[in-house]
Amino acid sequence: MAKLVILTPGLPVTGRTHELNVDRTTIGRVEDNMFQIAEASVSSHHCEVHLRGSEVLIRDLNSTNGTFINGEKVTESPLKPGQTLRLGNVELKLEVEGAAAPTAGPAAAPAPPKRQVEATMVIPRGVSLSDLESGTGRAPSLDTSKEFSKKRNKAGLYFWLAFGIVILLIVGLLIYAILLVNGASSHK
Repeated sequence: MAKLVILTPGLPVTGRTHELNVDRTTIGRVEDNMFQIAEASVSSHHCEVHLRGSEVLIRDLNSTNGTFINGEKVTESPLKPGQTLRLGNVELKLEVEGAAAPTAGPAAAPAPPKRQVEATMVIPRGVSLSDLESGTGRAPSLDTSKEFSKKRNKAGLYFWLAFGIVILLIVGLLIYAILLVNGASSHK
């Protein structure tokens, strides 16, 4: 049986698992997903997991912060046992009973070269006890505003722009009409 395990430390759901026992599983932040991960960097409906025989296929649902397999952004890609799936700041691992994690060696397929991903965030692993005792530990940072952002709705901007232009046209026509009336009355 295939299952996804949340790896990200510091989350209240670290270590939580979800068994993939149906053909299609939705993952996202809101409750109507089959696997809910209530974390701000995960989109409302982030991705889908499809079981096709023994293959696990991941499909991004146009998420804000992207779906990554082993650090590479994907829109649709197979996920193999032992690989890391990242949704926003949350890392998960695919575990399959009886399947070994990918290994290096002559029998293993060569891993694709890793590309530098611009919007990756390094998650601190904690402070050592000696740092705490000496007071040299770093202050935690919860500012994710630089790494992730919400999509902007441009329809509202266009509405207000069009509304402003219409108001300007109406005011201009009123001024023109007043000037015509005043000009006509002064010629009598």
